[in-house]
Amino acid sequence: MKIAIITGASVGIGRATAARFLADNYQVYNLSRRECPEPGVSNLHCDLADPASIDACCDSLRAPLSDSASVTLIHNASQMRKDSADQCDSDSLRAVLETNVVAINSLNRRLLPGMPRGSSLLYVGSTLSEKAVPGSFSYVVSKHAQLGMMRATCQDLMGTGIHTALICPGFTDTEMLRTHIGDDAVVVDAISAMNSFNRLIEPAEIAELLHWAHHNPVINGAVLHANLGQRES
Repeated sequence: MKIAIITGASVGIGRATAARFLADNYQVYNLSRRECPEPGVSNLHCDLADPASIDACCDSLRAPLSDSASVTLIHNASQMRKDSADQCDSDSLRAVLETNVVAINSLNRRLLPGMPRGSSLLYVGSTLSEKAVPGSFSYVVSKHAQLGMMRATCQDLMGTGIHTALICPGFTDTEMLRTHIGDDAVVVDAISAMNSFNRLIEPAEIAELLHWAHHNPVINGAVLHANLGQRES
């Protein structure tokens, strides 16, 4: 049995990724507070800010993992807030890091021992894993942390037959982006003009890259930017 475990597969990139792996006959598990509407997905209610909720999901996955030939664990879920370095209070920063960083560590620790050779552990980062913009302090911090996690993961999993990579989407047409920038056509046009194709990325394009990344261990340890060629200022 081939298994794809995806956090935040209810919408956006996560949902598109679930659909892509379903099409390749994977058993797909969505770890999220909201269900994935794609038929065939197994939904495990998971609050990534709650360690007990994560543990319960991992317990539910123990049996499927024991019968798996290949597993991909895709850390897709993220929390994004509007904040800045001079105004972000510590409680708010902790909340973002709990979802975007600590939850990833919890899932890795519980699930990696059950993942066979030929599996993958994929992080969905961002262009902001290596850059920064104003007004997204906690998100930028967490995405930079994911870059470090991926690189450390690559080193620590040497010889296990499990590969890892950080996939860094540019501006992708998702619910999270629309919530962050507002439904303002002028703003959408402005950020679309920041790449060489003058459009937003479709979630399905990132899903296709994640599917490819799982099947190509030669990229182990790589940072893959998928931003349509971002214009440098």
